[in-house]
Amino acid sequence: MLSPLAHRTYRHLFLAQVLSLLGTGLATVALGLLAYEVAGADAGAVLGTALTLKMVAYVGLAPVAGAFVGLVPRRALLVALDLLRAGIALLLPFVTEVWQVYVLVFVLQAGSAAFTPTFQATIPDVLPDEAEYTRALSLSRLAYDLEALASPAIAAGLLGLVGFHWLFAGNALGFLASAALVLSVQLPSPKPPEAAEGAWARITRGSRIYLATPRLRGLLALNLTVAGAGAMVIVNTVVLVRGEFGLGQSEVAWTLAAYGFGSMLAALALPRLLDRAASDRTAMLVGAALLVAGLLLGTTVPSWPVLLPLWALLGLGNGLVLTPAGRLLRRSAAAGDRPALFAAQFALSHACWLVAYPLAGHMGAAAGLDATFLALAALAGLGCAGAAVLWPRGDGAAVEHVHRDLPDEDAHIAEAESVPGGGFRHRHAMVFDARHPDWP
Repeated sequence: MLSPLAHRTYRHLFLAQVLSLLGTGLATVALGLLAYEVAGADAGAVLGTALTLKMVAYVGLAPVAGAFVGLVPRRALLVALDLLRAGIALLLPFVTEVWQVYVLVFVLQAGSAAFTPTFQATIPDVLPDEAEYTRALSLSRLAYDLEALASPAIAAGLLGLVGFHWLFAGNALGFLASAALVLSVQLPSPKPPEAAEGAWARITRGSRIYLATPRLRGLLALNLTVAGAGAMVIVNTVVLVRGEFGLGQSEVAWTLAAYGFGSMLAALALPRLLDRAASDRTAMLVGAALLVAGLLLGTTVPSWPVLLPLWALLGLGNGLVLTPAGRLLRRSAAAGDRPALFAAQFALSHACWLVAYPLAGHMGAAAGLDATFLALAALAGLGCAGAAVLWPRGDGAAVEHVHRDLPDEDAHIAEAESVPGGGFRHRHAMVFDARHPDWP
């Protein structure tokens, strides 16, 4: 799994990702404390609104950014966005009004909405070999899971020494370190899209490719499954552990750690599994089925010791679904369309979370946790069944199709056979581009 780190460029980018994630984790803790300082008893409402603004920025701005990132040198863009986010993080300790929190959080997340898909679309260009790229995806998944475990512990240690405002300084340092690491390497120049389009067509191109590709329609359904299970974990772990079982903060941390452990187990196992045995479709559908099963079992959990393996099961399912997703995106578009496609995945997946978060929170408060488990299991089951239908078996295989509108001298059909009535037939793996505007 560590072999991608032998590539200097990827090694620097991976370290930039880790430091940026660590800083963001510190800021997440600090943001809750800042909301309490500014709003007092209304802190929950302030934090909920701030997180909603985060999702709105992700869903609304990621496709716009993905459409135009190819117009700017990739390294310069990533560094500029890191510097922007560092500046916003340094301003947050000085806010005195609720509206200032909203404005700064929105700008910060707007920067992330442009940075993250651009960063993700860079990795396939740095690691063109699919096996290496698969290992890189597993490393990335591990980084996310380890951050979820390490950041709260580091924040707790720092809060024993300094005020919470200094956690924002740690966030800024993470972004500055990320900028320095990106600046230390040469990144491949982004390839322009093959088709020249207007602004609106460029903004929607990633979503159009995404929704027209069968395997990606399946991925969108799987995003709904992940959001249903993940929202239950993120929103209601504290309610289960502290409210239902009457335990303390350390047990909350251990429960979330069990979820992270399951996800890390999937990330560690998947490179070899995908290389030797399972297809992406099989692994991801198994993961989705585990998520549905885990939510259904949640209604029967009698005690905290039983909750731990259940949360580990949900983490395992989460990792099985999310880790291979980058492979699907990589093989579903030409290099020039990858930034737009990764941005579409970023936006559409967060739209699923925008549905699941309120359901997990409001239904848990109004109808109880058993009803919430069942409702989210139904949502996750809908996604799992939808993926099985929308994503056909043998999707990675070459697709036979006929070109009737290409000139005879076009290199794309050099080895194709002619068909009666005009046109040329051949087989290859499909992506949407200028020569393939429709799926066969």
